[in-house]
Amino acid sequence: MTTTSTASTAVKLDIEPLSGTIGGVIRGLDLHVELEPATVSAVRQALLDYKVVFFPEQHLSPAEHKRFAASFGELTNAHPIIPGVDEHKEVFEIDYTRARTLVGMDPTNAAAVYGDRDKWHTDVTFVESPPLGSILNAIVIPEAGGDTLWSDTQAAYEGLSAPVRQLVDGLNAYHDGNATFGALLAQLGQGEWEGRTFTTLEPVEHPVVRTHPETGSKNLFVNPGFTTRIKGVSRKESDTLLRFLYEHMATPEYVVRYRWKAGDLGFWDNRTTQHYAITDYGTNHRVIQRVTLRGDRPY
Repeated sequence: MTTTSTASTAVKLDIEPLSGTIGGVIRGLDLHVELEPATVSAVRQALLDYKVVFFPEQHLSPAEHKRFAASFGELTNAHPIIPGVDEHKEVFEIDYTRARTLVGMDPTNAAAVYGDRDKWHTDVTFVESPPLGSILNAIVIPEAGGDTLWSDTQAAYEGLSAPVRQLVDGLNAYHDGNATFGALLAQLGQGEWEGRTFTTLEPVEHPVVRTHPETGSKNLFVNPGFTTRIKGVSRKESDTLLRFLYEHMATPEYVVRYRWKAGDLGFWDNRTTQHYAITDYGTNHRVIQRVTLRGDRPY
């Protein structure tokens, strides 16, 4: 366990790193109360350093969850398509037990209801300005299974050879949410994101390599959940290159795995990670709630 501090404040955070480049557990903070500005700055720096951080067994209410998240930026709607919970439009609840009543008892199919069908993905990249980050509140966690993986896309980019980095630096790719959410959008009639309503989902274009707006680091910014093809190359070339990048980003040396407990809070940087929710808990109950922070257009 290591204790770290930021240069700009006297606040020290008790952080246990989970790997060499990604993942840290922060202990000693009570998130039921509003954090002091210096503590908020220290947590934000920890997020930049570790890319995903965890606060064990906080057991926050939706209102407390939102208040903590709002310390780090403007909250978005729960999701562009799926409405939030009652009285908390910013809180996206993922209840796999309830979803199974719609699709049968297969937990993989239940995950698909939320656009999370056993795939690595970065949240909501099918919009022009994907979220800065996501903050997950673990409500009900099964006794076994239900872990989440995160991949460090900065480390994955830096692990490419120089010629391949030069190739991907100049490429853009299309991201599209229609395969996952198009039918649901048609059923609901409209969605909303950043104050704009829409009735159809149009593919958006993002760079394959994104520059992090706070650290200046370069990060791979494609994902199997929403990236459909690379612009300006043949379908065969696009499929081959994307398949290589997806496999490369999932290399174990770039990945951290977290075992949730009820009440845990996880905060990840959506600009420099992708994640994978493992549906290995059969028909057992699992419920999480997520709040996301408004981001900027990738460049």
